[in-house]
Amino acid sequence: MEFGIFVQGYVPAGRSAADPQAEHHALMEEARYVIQADRSGFKYAWATEHHFLDEYSHLSANDVFLGYLAHATERIHLGSGIFNPLPQVNHPAKVAEKAAMLDHLTGGRFEFGTGRGAGSHEILAFLPGVTDMNLTREIWEETIAEFPRMWLSEEYPGFTGKHWSLPARKVLPKPYGSAHPAMWYAAGSPASYAMAARKGLGVLGFSVQKVSDMEWVVESYKSAIRDAQPVGAFVNDNVMVTTTAICAETSRKARQVAAAGQLHYLQSLLFRYHDTFPRPEGIPCWPELLPEYTEELIDLLVAEELLVCGDPDEVLAQCKRWEQAGADQLVFGLPVGIPYEDTMNTIRLIGERVIPELDTDPVHRTSRMRAAAAG
Repeated sequence: MEFGIFVQGYVPAGRSAADPQAEHHALMEEARYVIQADRSGFKYAWATEHHFLDEYSHLSANDVFLGYLAHATERIHLGSGIFNPLPQVNHPAKVAEKAAMLDHLTGGRFEFGTGRGAGSHEILAFLPGVTDMNLTREIWEETIAEFPRMWLSEEYPGFTGKHWSLPARKVLPKPYGSAHPAMWYAAGSPASYAMAARKGLGVLGFSVQKVSDMEWVVESYKSAIRDAQPVGAFVNDNVMVTTTAICAETSRKARQVAAAGQLHYLQSLLFRYHDTFPRPEGIPCWPELLPEYTEELIDLLVAEELLVCGDPDEVLAQCKRWEQAGADQLVFGLPVGIPYEDTMNTIRLIGERVIPELDTDPVHRTSRMRAAAAG
Protein backbone atom coordinates (compact mmCIF):
# COMPACT_ATOMS: atom_id res chain seq x y z
CA MET A 1 0.00 0.00 0.00
CA GLU A 2 1.28 3.44 -0.95
CA PHE A 3 0.83 6.67 1.02
CA GLY A 4 -0.03 10.27 0.29
CA ILE A 5 -1.28 13.50 1.81
CA PHE A 6 -4.20 15.69 0.82
CA VAL A 7 -4.26 19.49 1.06
CA GLN A 8 -7.16 21.83 0.45
CA GLY A 9 -6.50 25.30 1.85
CA TYR A 10 -8.60 24.92 5.00
CA VAL A 11 -9.10 28.34 6.62
CA PRO A 12 -11.63 28.06 9.46
CA ALA A 13 -13.27 31.20 10.82
CA GLY A 14 -11.58 30.80 14.19
CA ARG A 15 -8.16 30.97 12.59
CA SER A 16 -9.11 34.01 10.50
CA ALA A 17 -10.39 35.81 13.60
CA ALA A 18 -7.06 35.30 15.34
CA ASP A 19 -4.80 35.96 12.33
CA PRO A 20 -5.48 38.58 9.62
CA GLN A 21 -3.13 36.65 7.30
CA ALA A 22 -4.70 33.26 8.03
CA GLU A 23 -5.41 32.44 4.39
CA HIS A 24 -1.82 33.13 3.33
CA HIS A 25 -0.35 31.23 6.25
CA ALA A 26 -2.62 28.23 5.65
CA LEU A 27 -1.67 27.97 1.97
CA MET A 28 2.05 28.33 2.67
CA GLU A 29 1.94 25.80 5.50
CA GLU A 30 0.18 23.26 3.32
CA ALA A 31 2.85 23.71 0.64
CA ARG A 32 5.47 22.95 3.30
CA TYR A 33 3.54 19.84 4.33
CA VAL A 34 3.91 18.52 0.77
CA ILE A 35 7.63 19.32 0.75
CA GLN A 36 8.08 17.47 4.05
CA ALA A 37 6.02 14.53 2.78
CA ASP A 38 8.36 14.30 -0.20
CA ARG A 39 11.35 14.13 2.14
CA SER A 40 9.60 11.61 4.39
CA GLY A 41 8.89 9.01 1.72
CA PHE A 42 5.25 9.66 0.90
CA LYS A 43 4.59 8.89 -2.75
CA TYR A 44 1.66 11.18 -3.53
CA ALA A 45 0.28 14.61 -2.71
CA TRP A 46 -3.19 15.65 -3.86
CA ALA A 47 -4.42 19.24 -4.07
CA THR A 48 -8.02 20.32 -4.46
CA GLU A 49 -9.75 22.53 -6.95
CA HIS A 50 -12.66 24.05 -5.09
CA HIS A 51 -14.57 27.27 -5.69
CA PHE A 52 -16.65 29.42 -3.31
CA LEU A 53 -16.28 27.02 -0.35
CA ASP A 54 -15.60 29.58 2.38
CA GLU A 55 -13.52 28.17 5.26
CA TYR A 56 -13.59 24.60 3.95
CA SER A 57 -11.25 25.04 0.97
CA HIS A 58 -9.50 28.14 -0.35
CA LEU A 59 -7.30 26.12 -2.75
CA SER A 60 -8.96 26.98 -6.05
CA ALA A 61 -6.00 27.44 -8.43
CA ASN A 62 -4.32 24.11 -7.81
CA ASP A 63 -2.48 24.18 -11.13
CA VAL A 64 -0.52 27.18 -9.84
CA PHE A 65 0.00 25.54 -6.45
CA LEU A 66 1.25 22.31 -8.03
CA GLY A 67 3.49 24.22 -10.41
CA TYR A 68 5.28 25.72 -7.40
CA LEU A 69 5.57 22.29 -5.79
CA ALA A 70 6.92 20.75 -8.98
CA HIS A 71 10.10 22.76 -8.42
CA ALA A 72 10.10 22.39 -4.63
CA THR A 73 9.90 18.58 -4.56
CA GLU A 74 11.94 15.74 -6.04
CA ARG A 75 10.20 12.36 -5.89
CA ILE A 76 6.61 12.72 -4.71
CA HIS A 77 3.89 12.51 -7.37
CA LEU A 78 1.67 15.59 -7.49
CA GLY A 79 -2.00 15.05 -8.23
CA SER A 80 -4.99 17.17 -9.09
CA GLY A 81 -7.61 16.22 -6.59
CA ILE A 82 -9.27 17.40 -8.82
CA PHE A 83 -9.09 19.33 -12.06
CA ASN A 84 -12.71 20.05 -12.97
CA PRO A 85 -13.08 19.41 -16.73
CA LEU A 86 -16.67 20.60 -17.11
CA PRO A 87 -16.39 23.15 -19.94
CA GLN A 88 -18.49 25.66 -18.01
CA VAL A 89 -15.80 25.59 -15.28
CA ASN A 90 -12.59 24.94 -17.26
CA HIS A 91 -12.47 24.40 -21.01
CA PRO A 92 -11.25 20.81 -21.64
CA ALA A 93 -8.50 21.96 -24.01
CA LYS A 94 -7.08 24.22 -21.32
CA VAL A 95 -7.29 21.40 -18.76
CA ALA A 96 -5.33 19.15 -21.15
CA GLU A 97 -2.72 21.88 -21.61
CA LYS A 98 -2.31 22.45 -17.86
CA ALA A 99 -2.00 18.73 -17.14
CA ALA A 100 0.65 18.26 -19.83
CA MET A 101 2.59 21.31 -18.63
CA LEU A 102 2.62 20.00 -15.06
CA ASP A 103 3.75 16.64 -16.39
CA HIS A 104 6.79 18.36 -17.90
CA LEU A 105 7.54 20.48 -14.83
CA THR A 106 7.44 17.40 -12.60
CA GLY A 107 9.37 15.15 -14.98
CA GLY A 108 6.43 12.75 -15.29
CA ARG A 109 5.30 12.95 -11.66
CA PHE A 110 1.86 14.40 -12.37
CA GLU A 111 -1.35 12.46 -11.60
CA PHE A 112 -4.46 13.56 -13.50
CA GLY A 113 -7.45 13.44 -11.20
CA THR A 114 -10.82 14.73 -12.40
CA GLY A 115 -14.32 14.94 -11.02
CA ARG A 116 -17.54 16.92 -11.02
CA GLY A 117 -16.98 19.19 -8.03
CA ALA A 118 -17.98 19.25 -4.39
CA GLY A 119 -21.70 19.80 -4.67
CA SER A 120 -24.46 22.16 -5.68
CA HIS A 121 -23.13 25.29 -3.95
CA GLU A 122 -19.92 25.07 -5.96
CA ILE A 123 -20.85 23.67 -9.35
CA LEU A 124 -24.31 25.06 -9.98
CA ALA A 125 -22.79 28.53 -9.73
CA PHE A 126 -21.22 27.78 -13.11
CA LEU A 127 -24.44 26.38 -14.58
CA PRO A 128 -27.09 29.14 -14.50
CA GLY A 129 -30.62 27.80 -14.49
CA VAL A 130 -29.55 24.21 -13.76
CA THR A 131 -30.85 22.65 -10.54
CA ASP A 132 -30.07 18.97 -11.12
CA MET A 133 -26.51 17.89 -10.23
CA ASN A 134 -26.99 14.75 -12.33
CA LEU A 135 -26.34 16.86 -15.43
CA THR A 136 -22.70 17.23 -14.39
CA ARG A 137 -22.16 13.52 -14.80
CA GLU A 138 -23.44 13.66 -18.37
CA ILE A 139 -21.07 16.53 -19.13
CA TRP A 140 -18.10 14.79 -17.48
CA GLU A 141 -18.76 11.53 -19.35
CA GLU A 142 -18.90 13.42 -22.64
CA THR A 143 -15.52 14.98 -21.88
CA ILE A 144 -13.25 12.48 -20.13
CA ALA A 145 -12.28 10.33 -23.13
CA GLU A 146 -11.13 13.39 -25.09
CA PHE A 147 -8.06 14.04 -22.95
CA PRO A 148 -5.97 11.09 -24.22
CA ARG A 149 -6.94 12.04 -27.77
CA MET A 150 -5.74 15.61 -27.20
CA TRP A 151 -2.50 14.38 -25.62
CA LEU A 152 -1.59 11.55 -27.97
CA SER A 153 -2.78 12.81 -31.37
CA GLU A 154 -0.31 14.88 -33.35
CA GLU A 155 -3.31 17.00 -34.26
CA TYR A 156 -6.48 16.60 -32.25
CA PRO A 157 -9.23 15.87 -34.80
CA GLY A 158 -11.73 18.02 -32.97
CA PHE A 159 -14.92 17.33 -31.09
CA THR A 160 -18.57 18.28 -31.42
CA GLY A 161 -20.72 17.30 -28.48
CA LYS A 162 -23.85 18.34 -26.70
CA HIS A 163 -22.08 20.53 -24.15
CA TRP A 164 -18.89 21.72 -25.87
CA SER A 165 -16.96 21.60 -29.10
CA LEU A 166 -13.51 22.29 -30.50
CA PRO A 167 -12.29 22.33 -34.10
CA ALA A 168 -9.23 20.37 -35.17
CA ARG A 169 -6.18 21.84 -33.43
CA LYS A 170 -2.76 20.87 -32.12
CA VAL A 171 -3.16 20.79 -28.33
CA LEU A 172 0.23 21.69 -26.85
CA PRO A 173 2.35 20.76 -25.05
CA LYS A 174 2.12 17.01 -25.26
CA PRO A 175 2.72 15.10 -22.00
CA TYR A 176 6.24 14.21 -20.93
CA GLY A 177 7.44 11.04 -22.66
CA SER A 178 5.41 8.78 -24.91
CA ALA A 179 2.43 8.01 -22.64
CA HIS A 180 0.25 10.30 -20.54
CA PRO A 181 -0.39 10.84 -16.82
CA ALA A 182 -2.39 8.25 -14.93
CA MET A 183 -6.08 9.16 -14.95
CA TRP A 184 -8.29 9.18 -11.85
CA TYR A 185 -11.90 9.97 -10.96
CA ALA A 186 -13.09 11.43 -7.65
CA ALA A 187 -15.90 9.16 -6.50
CA GLY A 188 -18.57 10.89 -4.45
CA SER A 189 -20.82 7.84 -4.14
CA PRO A 190 -20.23 4.07 -4.06
CA ALA A 191 -21.84 3.60 -7.48
CA SER A 192 -19.14 5.81 -8.99
CA TYR A 193 -16.42 3.25 -8.20
CA ALA A 194 -17.69 0.67 -10.67
CA MET A 195 -18.28 3.35 -13.30
CA ALA A 196 -14.67 4.54 -12.96
CA ALA A 197 -13.42 0.96 -13.15
CA ARG A 198 -15.25 0.31 -16.41
CA LYS A 199 -13.43 3.31 -17.89
CA GLY A 200 -10.06 2.11 -16.58
CA LEU A 201 -9.71 5.01 -14.15
CA GLY A 202 -8.23 4.98 -10.69
CA VAL A 203 -10.58 6.14 -7.95
CA LEU A 204 -10.00 9.03 -5.58
CA GLY A 205 -12.14 7.71 -2.75
CA PHE A 206 -13.07 10.86 -0.88
CA SER A 207 -16.47 9.44 0.07
CA VAL A 208 -15.29 6.40 2.06
CA GLN A 209 -15.63 7.10 5.78
CA LYS A 210 -14.45 3.90 7.48
CA VAL A 211 -12.66 0.63 6.79
CA SER A 212 -15.83 -1.46 6.73
CA ASP A 213 -17.21 0.81 3.96
CA MET A 214 -14.08 0.15 1.97
CA GLU A 215 -14.25 -3.61 1.63
CA TRP A 216 -17.36 -3.99 -0.51
CA VAL A 217 -16.61 -0.85 -2.52
CA VAL A 218 -13.16 -2.20 -3.44
CA GLU A 219 -14.70 -5.54 -4.34
CA SER A 220 -17.09 -3.86 -6.79
CA TYR A 221 -14.24 -1.81 -8.29
CA LYS A 222 -11.81 -4.70 -8.67
CA SER A 223 -14.50 -6.88 -10.22
CA ALA A 224 -15.49 -4.22 -12.76
CA ILE A 225 -11.96 -3.23 -13.73
CA ARG A 226 -11.18 -6.74 -15.01
CA ASP A 227 -13.42 -5.93 -17.99
CA ALA A 228 -12.38 -2.28 -18.33
CA GLN A 229 -12.53 -0.51 -21.66
CA PRO A 230 -10.03 2.23 -20.79
CA VAL A 231 -10.57 5.74 -22.06
CA GLY A 232 -6.81 6.26 -21.84
CA ALA A 233 -3.69 4.45 -23.00
CA PHE A 234 -3.69 2.14 -19.97
CA VAL A 235 -5.83 0.90 -17.11
CA ASN A 236 -5.06 2.63 -13.82
CA ASP A 237 -6.09 -0.15 -11.43
CA ASN A 238 -5.93 1.91 -8.27
CA VAL A 239 -8.14 2.75 -5.30
CA MET A 240 -7.09 5.69 -3.15
CA VAL A 241 -8.90 6.50 0.09
CA THR A 242 -8.56 9.39 2.49
CA THR A 243 -8.70 9.62 6.25
CA THR A 244 -7.44 12.01 8.91
CA ALA A 245 -4.21 11.08 10.67
CA ILE A 246 -2.57 12.32 13.86
CA CYS A 247 0.61 10.61 15.02
CA ALA A 248 2.74 11.53 18.02
CA GLU A 249 5.44 9.93 20.14
CA THR A 250 2.86 8.66 22.62
CA SER A 251 -0.73 7.57 22.35
CA ARG A 252 -1.82 10.13 24.94
CA LYS A 253 -0.12 12.99 23.12
CA ALA A 254 -1.76 12.03 19.81
CA ARG A 255 -5.20 12.00 21.40
CA GLN A 256 -4.61 15.36 23.08
CA VAL A 257 -3.59 16.88 19.75
CA ALA A 258 -6.62 15.40 18.00
CA ALA A 259 -9.06 16.56 20.68
CA ALA A 260 -7.68 20.11 20.54
CA GLY A 261 -7.73 20.28 16.74
CA GLN A 262 -11.35 21.33 16.17
CA LEU A 263 -11.80 18.38 13.81
CA HIS A 264 -15.55 18.50 14.34
CA TYR A 265 -15.63 21.86 12.56
CA LEU A 266 -13.98 20.49 9.43
CA GLN A 267 -16.43 17.58 9.34
CA SER A 268 -19.37 19.97 9.75
CA LEU A 269 -18.10 22.02 6.80
CA LEU A 270 -17.65 18.88 4.71
CA PHE A 271 -21.33 18.02 5.01
CA ARG A 272 -22.28 21.68 4.55
CA TYR A 273 -20.88 21.69 1.03
CA HIS A 274 -20.66 18.07 -0.16
CA ASP A 275 -24.37 17.47 -0.61
CA THR A 276 -23.69 14.64 -3.08
CA PHE A 277 -21.86 12.54 -0.46
CA PRO A 278 -23.76 9.85 1.46
CA ARG A 279 -24.91 11.57 4.65
CA PRO A 280 -24.65 9.45 7.81
CA GLU A 281 -27.56 9.53 10.21
CA GLY A 282 -27.24 12.18 12.90
CA ILE A 283 -25.18 14.71 10.94
CA PRO A 284 -26.65 18.16 11.78
CA CYS A 285 -27.49 20.75 9.15
CA TRP A 286 -25.24 23.79 8.94
CA PRO A 287 -24.82 26.09 10.83
CA GLU A 288 -25.41 23.55 13.58
CA LEU A 289 -22.12 21.79 14.29
CA LEU A 290 -21.09 18.31 15.25
CA PRO A 291 -20.11 18.12 18.93
CA GLU A 292 -16.54 18.98 19.79
CA TYR A 293 -14.20 16.01 19.89
CA THR A 294 -13.12 14.95 23.37
CA GLU A 295 -10.36 12.43 24.05
CA GLU A 296 -13.10 9.90 24.78
CA LEU A 297 -14.72 10.59 21.40
CA ILE A 298 -11.30 10.27 19.74
CA ASP A 299 -11.01 6.81 21.31
CA LEU A 300 -14.42 5.91 19.89
CA LEU A 301 -13.54 7.20 16.40
CA VAL A 302 -10.34 5.16 16.44
CA ALA A 303 -12.22 2.06 17.62
CA GLU A 304 -14.79 2.57 14.83
CA GLU A 305 -11.92 2.97 12.32
CA LEU A 306 -13.00 6.48 11.40
CA LEU A 307 -9.72 8.11 12.38
CA VAL A 308 -6.03 7.17 12.33
CA CYS A 309 -4.58 8.36 15.62
CA GLY A 310 -1.94 7.21 18.09
CA ASP A 311 1.73 6.49 18.51
CA PRO A 312 3.62 5.03 15.51
CA ASP A 313 2.85 1.43 16.45
CA GLU A 314 -0.87 2.16 16.78
CA VAL A 315 -0.92 4.09 13.51
CA LEU A 316 0.86 1.21 11.77
CA ALA A 317 -1.77 -1.25 13.01
CA GLN A 318 -4.59 1.06 11.89
CA CYS A 319 -3.03 1.49 8.45
CA LYS A 320 -2.73 -2.28 8.10
CA ARG A 321 -6.51 -2.49 8.40
CA TRP A 322 -6.88 -0.23 5.35
CA GLU A 323 -4.37 -2.38 3.50
CA GLN A 324 -6.32 -5.53 4.42
CA ALA A 325 -9.51 -3.90 3.14
CA GLY A 326 -7.90 -3.47 -0.27
CA ALA A 327 -6.75 0.16 -0.42
CA ASP A 328 -3.96 0.65 -2.95
CA GLN A 329 -3.19 4.11 -1.60
CA LEU A 330 -3.96 5.65 1.80
CA VAL A 331 -3.97 9.44 1.86
CA PHE A 332 -4.05 11.54 5.00
CA GLY A 333 -5.94 14.79 5.32
CA LEU A 334 -3.97 17.23 7.45
CA PRO A 335 -6.29 20.09 8.48
CA VAL A 336 -4.64 23.22 9.79
CA GLY A 337 -6.86 23.13 12.86
CA ILE A 338 -4.00 21.04 14.20
CA PRO A 339 -0.93 23.18 14.97
CA TYR A 340 1.74 23.33 12.28
CA GLU A 341 4.48 21.59 14.30
CA ASP A 342 2.14 18.76 15.31
CA THR A 343 1.19 18.19 11.68
CA MET A 344 4.84 18.21 10.59
CA ASN A 345 5.56 15.73 13.38
CA THR A 346 2.77 13.46 12.08
CA ILE A 347 4.31 13.49 8.59
CA ARG A 348 7.81 12.78 9.90
CA LEU A 349 6.78 9.97 12.25
CA ILE A 350 4.64 8.21 9.64
CA GLY A 351 7.48 8.55 7.16
CA GLU A 352 10.01 7.10 9.59
CA ARG A 353 7.99 4.41 11.34
CA VAL A 354 4.94 3.43 9.27
CA ILE A 355 5.62 3.77 5.54
CA PRO A 356 8.77 1.58 5.54
CA GLU A 357 6.71 -1.27 7.03
CA LEU A 358 3.95 -1.16 4.41
CA ASP A 359 5.48 0.27 1.23
CA THR A 360 8.71 -1.46 0.27
CA ASP A 361 8.56 -0.79 -3.47
CA PRO A 362 10.69 2.22 -4.47
CA VAL A 363 8.71 2.68 -7.70
CA HIS A 364 5.31 4.35 -7.79
CA ARG A 365 2.47 2.06 -8.84
CA THR A 366 1.30 4.50 -11.51
CA SER A 367 4.84 4.84 -12.86
CA ARG A 368 4.92 1.11 -13.57
CA MET A 369 1.59 1.25 -15.40
CA ARG A 370 2.61 4.28 -17.42
CA ALA A 371 5.98 2.77 -18.34
CA ALA A 372 4.30 -0.42 -19.53
CA ALA A 373 1.93 1.60 -21.73
CA ALA A 374 4.83 3.55 -23.20
CA GLY A 375 6.48 0.27 -24.22
